[in-house]
Amino acid sequence: MSDKKLKLGLYWAAGCGGCDVAVLDIDEKILDVAEVADIHFWPIAMDFKYKDVAAMDDGFLDVCFLNGAIRNSENKEVAELLRAKSKVLVALGTCACYGGVIGLANFCTREEILETAFKKTVSTDNPEGIIPQPVSEVDGCELHIPEVYEAVYKLDDFVNVDYYLPGCPPRAELIAKAIDAIVAGQLPEPGSVLLPAKTVCDECKREKKDRHVDEFKRPWELIPDEEKCLLDQGLVCMGPATRAGCGAACTNVNMPCRGCYGPAEGVIDQGAKAMSAVAVTAVSTNLAEMEKVISQVKDPAGTFYMYGLPNSLLRGRQMKEAK
Repeated sequence: MSDKKLKLGLYWAAGCGGCDVAVLDIDEKILDVAEVADIHFWPIAMDFKYKDVAAMDDGFLDVCFLNGAIRNSENKEVAELLRAKSKVLVALGTCACYGGVIGLANFCTREEILETAFKKTVSTDNPEGIIPQPVSEVDGCELHIPEVYEAVYKLDDFVNVDYYLPGCPPRAELIAKAIDAIVAGQLPEPGSVLLPAKTVCDECKREKKDRHVDEFKRPWELIPDEEKCLLDQGLVCMGPATRAGCGAACTNVNMPCRGCYGPAEGVIDQGAKAMSAVAVTAVSTNLAEMEKVISQVKDPAGTFYMYGLPNSLLRGRQMKEAK
């Protein structure tokens, strides 16, 4: 490895692994990265150990991309370790930035989740009703596993994050662009989101006219007009509240935006902003009629807070301050 090259680290915390796949999806661009950077930690792709990171000097890594939320004690421990060893820490993907889909677990308690996972699922074979514990004794040996936290947290609840690159996962070209900016030393001010400040609606080419909807439907219940705004057609679309960068990928193929790139610039609560947009489309002078229309939105909690409950004003049913 060359001392002149950038020293990179990548880590996968609580998430699905899609962000690591997105990194690989930069395709031949990975060869350009190899010319200017050496990877010193990426356990999903290479045989690195935590002890290798612990042995590094503080600030040894020039940049670390960390994807996934913080769900257990191992996630927190490694995040803090990588923060100490990295000059620049990038929250990669919506789980790291805002909590992600797994953040919906914050509507339940830890006990409810463990009971369901280890006792109540159809496929569970656990006649003794055993729930794994952080410390247990097996055949005279003391075994340790990570402690599951009461809630799902975003990365910056525990460590300082220099840059945010949301997406579920971020598009490969956005990751490549971020790498180019790092190599060229052209990153914006620390704390910035490495995406445009506008909304998905600004990228969407659909025509927006009629703002009165008397019925909301699920995507499978109609074939939308390809020219007309999906929200105007009675489909719940998160576009008005969601940051651009995806190129309106979903609306371009007749599917409403799910909100996976997180809140747009200046939006305090993505779910509340989206609910406001939906409410505006159901304008009526008759309160009962309006309530009837709004009630047709299925699973409002899961719809409006699919990707950002830990980042919202709600935070979650049992969420406590990060410690």
